[in-house]
Parts: sequence; C-alpha cells; structure tokens
Amino acid sequence: MTEAALTDRLRLMQLLSPAFPIGSFAYSQGLEAAIDAGDIRDAAGLTDWIAAVLTHGSGRMDAILLILTRNGASPDDLSALSLAYAGSAERAQELREQGRAFALMAAAVTGQDMPIHVYPVAVGVALRGLAIADEDILALWLQSVATQMISAAVRFVPLGQAAGQKVLAALAPVIERVAMDAARASLSDMTSTTLGADLAMMRHETMDVRIFRT
Repeated sequence: MTEAALTDRLRLMQLLSPAFPIGSFAYSQGLEAAIDAGDIRDAAGLTDWIAAVLTHGSGRMDAILLILTRNGASPDDLSALSLAYAGSAERAQELREQGRAFALMAAAVTGQDMPIHVYPVAVGVALRGLAIADEDILALWLQSVATQMISAAVRFVPLGQAAGQKVLAALAPVIERVAMDAARASLSDMTSTTLGADLAMMRHETMDVRIFRT
C-alpha cells in the first residue's frame, strides 16, 4: 500500500468512525420505540432488526445515496430525493441534523468547503477523490450505521457490551453483501420495505418519555 493510499484509508476511518463528533449517540432510528413496545428484547431480535434495516431499509438506501454522490451525482438532487423518501418527520430531522453536523466538522478537519446536505450525501461529497474501492467505503459506512444502532440498544434494552459486539460480528456477512450490492446500484435500485422500522420511528415521535432524539 502506498503512503497516499494509507493516508486516504486513515481519512476514511476518521470520517466514518462512531467517535467522529456529530452527535450520533443521540439518535436511535426508531429503536427506542421498538424496544419500548417489546419488538426487540434481546441480542437475537436486535440482530434481525438491524439486518433488515441494512438489507431492505434506510441502511441500503443511504449507502446507495452515498456512493452515487461520491461518484459524481448531484448532491442537491440526491439530498432532495433522500428527504422525499423519508418516512417520518424524525427520519427527515435525523438526516438533516447529522448531515449538518458532519459537514461542519468535516470542513473544520479538512479545511475544505463542505456544503450542507443530508448525512449520506454529505459523506459522499467528503469522500470524493479518495483512492479506496467503493465496496470498502460502503462496508465501513454500513458498519458505522450498525454500530450506532447497537450502541442505542446496549443502553436501552439493555444489553451488555459483549453482547453488542457479538451482534456486530454476526452482522459482518450482511454488511459485506449489502456493500457489494450497493456499490453497483443505480438510482432506480432504491427501494425500502422495512415497514416495522418506519412505524417505530413514527411512534417515537409521540412517546411521552424518551432518551433519544429519533
């Protein structure tokens, strides 16, 4: 691996790290409502839920938006499309707020102008020009999505840290498969069929007491 390629890989890992300060810990993507309703009770249920989101829902959708943006598609058009697909007010809120936070922090880190778009589109813009395969970028992106959801569940189910890490390890084949698929997808391949996750995020909007913002 050349020095330039290693630098690009380190930049990718920094920008997609769960520790990158965009407030990811405050969002659950509807998991809080699903856990409260008893739809997720243990590690097995959490694994199935996240696998469905990555394979058929917002995880796959966002992965396609990210990679299309990275490869030159219009960020403005894809941001508008992403918000049009948002199934609830909280989903749109999450996309906007994380996108804004990411763009501002990425601009501060890189010294480059980062226009504000929804989160996956903002990431796609930031990753343009990196000499890294699309599949590798998407695998790390999808793992970060899964990690965020696992972190929420570890705190709220609750699950132990070891159980959370076992869930992430079990999702590796799913992440690999979705990354390979999304890397070759076009705009016409964007679909979402995770009604349970969408309804959970809608229910979350009306919960009287809640820990997470979504």
